[in-house]
Amino acid sequence: MTAPAATAPLRDDRRVVLVVAILASFVVGLDSSVVNVALPAIRGELGGGLVVQQWTVDAYLVTLGSLILVAGSLSDLFGRVRIIRWGLIVFGVASVVCAIAPTGEVLVVARAFQGVGGALVTPSALALIVAAFRGTAQAKAIGSWTAWSSAASILGPVVGGLIVDGIGWRWIFVVTAVPIAVTIPLVRRISGDVVTGDRPRVDVVGAVLAVVGVGGVVLGLIEQERLGWGAPVVVAALVLGAASLVAFVPWELRVTRTAGSPLVPLELFRARNFTVGNLATLSIYGALGMVFFVVTLFLQEVWDFPAWVAGLATLPPTLMLLALSTTVGSFSGRYGPRWFMAAGPAVAAVGALLMLLAGDDPAGYWWSVLPGLVLIGAGIATMVTPLTSAVLGSVPQAEAGAGSAVNNAVARIAGLVTVALAGVVLGGGVSVDGLHRAMVVMALLLAAGAVVSAVGIRNAPLRS
Repeated sequence: MTAPAATAPLRDDRRVVLVVAILASFVVGLDSSVVNVALPAIRGELGGGLVVQQWTVDAYLVTLGSLILVAGSLSDLFGRVRIIRWGLIVFGVASVVCAIAPTGEVLVVARAFQGVGGALVTPSALALIVAAFRGTAQAKAIGSWTAWSSAASILGPVVGGLIVDGIGWRWIFVVTAVPIAVTIPLVRRISGDVVTGDRPRVDVVGAVLAVVGVGGVVLGLIEQERLGWGAPVVVAALVLGAASLVAFVPWELRVTRTAGSPLVPLELFRARNFTVGNLATLSIYGALGMVFFVVTLFLQEVWDFPAWVAGLATLPPTLMLLALSTTVGSFSGRYGPRWFMAAGPAVAAVGALLMLLAGDDPAGYWWSVLPGLVLIGAGIATMVTPLTSAVLGSVPQAEAGAGSAVNNAVARIAGLVTVALAGVVLGGGVSVDGLHRAMVVMALLLAAGAVVSAVGIRNAPLRS
């Protein structure tokens, strides 16, 4: 069992905590998406062909995805402030190496280390908020964090396009390094932390199984786009990953029975809202992963929008998140997350169905895609903060890092799965009919998330 938490006065530093959590998560989210628009320029300067382009993206995603469960456990064992500090340092140094990389190979290795830093930062940032805030204030803080961290991923292509066209691709990594230089001194101002009461012991076998399991699944799903489902590398990665995840559960049960410190305390899943919230996450984030992928491709390949115009055209969800998330967080903290989690995906599903009105004429953006994205943005803003609050509000404070890591891993894998299956849904190419099929699938996934939330989530009285 996990030892009791030793709690220092994090709530005395909660303004700084919120700024640190937002900046750290914003940098990681921005870096996940900003690089994509720079790939042609990277290929033109460093060479290496398609392989270097793909691994510039994939090296980051594989290390980030595979290490996130381990990082969540380290956050709980050694303290959120310490882990987030080291994560930012690793991320910042790797960003500088990316900016000065002389070859494609150096860039890929540096990107992998950026993923390591991102994995350390991601669960720790949210766990800091959970430790620093309570009740309605916590839900409001999570709303602010959600808005800015989500906005970073959607703003990435726009920001990246402007930087690449204006001053060159290397500066996109400088852009991520500069906020880190501001954030690290702020981390040092946080006087408290939450750590386990006893001397930490890392579940090494569980960590290996988690890294191989999540990493294998992530690698297989990414590489199938290039190599196909039948490729030996893809099959081996998926089989090894799945086998490791299957073995992970009985190992963690064994560690728990022997009074050890499991990487992921499986008793977390005894909490109804934690289990239901992660089921809803699987469905909802799978849908969201598909919609932004498909819509962006459709705007460019069918309607011939330039990349920067397509980026601007997909901004409505970002604007809705920024406008509504904090307010929704306050209301969900006051009234409970259940009906917000049910209504949000339902509204987003209506937005997806509205995009069925899109045809061959790009002018249709104004009466199909734009209002559809506005509704999707409104639905996301209504749902994401209550979902995060419900999941993390159901776990002990000492295990918030592990809880956050599990939820992040579920969300990332869900998005990867639906993007990997997008080719099947689209019918082998982007078209009007393919867009319509994708939107129907998305609407069904969102509706399933709404039903799961309405039936399964329980509101608990929150103290302000």
